[in-house]
Amino acid sequence: MWVRATMTYRASFALMLVGNMAITGLDFAGIYLMFRHVDVLGGFTLPEVALLYGLCSTSFGLTDLLMGNTDRLGARVRDGSLDTMLVRPVPVLAQVAADRFALRRLGRVVQGLVVLGWALTALDLEWTPARVLLVPVTVLAGTAIFSAVMVAGAAFQFVAGDAAEVQNSFTYGGNTMLQYPPTVFARDLLRAVTFVLPLAFVNWVPALHLLGRPDPLGLPGWAAYASPLVAFAVFVPASLAWRAGVRSYRSTGS
Repeated sequence: MWVRATMTYRASFALMLVGNMAITGLDFAGIYLMFRHVDVLGGFTLPEVALLYGLCSTSFGLTDLLMGNTDRLGARVRDGSLDTMLVRPVPVLAQVAADRFALRRLGRVVQGLVVLGWALTALDLEWTPARVLLVPVTVLAGTAIFSAVMVAGAAFQFVAGDAAEVQNSFTYGGNTMLQYPPTVFARDLLRAVTFVLPLAFVNWVPALHLLGRPDPLGLPGWAAYASPLVAFAVFVPASLAWRAGVRSYRSTGS
């Protein structure tokens, strides 16, 4: 329904899509301007940082397209409008994700793919069948990891009432952090985003393997291919938290 409504005015949709690409592209524009004054950042060149950016931006763009509206859950909990979703024969999470579905968010995905494509052509990488497969698998696994974080954040809103900004600090904030090399961050932070909230598997760990660089925490080489397993490990507790949140929901009575 929302897609049909959007495509009713195709020129408006095209302008919003281009605008979304331009706005999200400002992140990479900032990185590009930074490299106009330095040759390397944390030991990484511009194409290498572009690889990190392209992987995480594409994954987060897909997540934002599919699950970005989960941050509206807090408002529905407060006004009791979540009740209407509970009586429909469709999973609540699917309804929450589809609520006000914004197709214009494809702009972030396209912009991320453009940067990723440029990085892969600019870098002189040693390609093998496993490494070629690693790129799309990393994007899909990163999408699943970000989605799990969004679901967990939405579940927290059942308790907090409205914690959209808390949720965004881990999703939008995590995406911004992953755009930069892991070598510019403190080791304690690297441990936290690797072993506690494993955002490092969205792009850092696989990208370091593609670039032939050692992992700052000494992870083995096979860890680069563990992103799907990490995504599953994160999604299980996120799913349980969501189910617990739905069961604990109490209507406002309005």
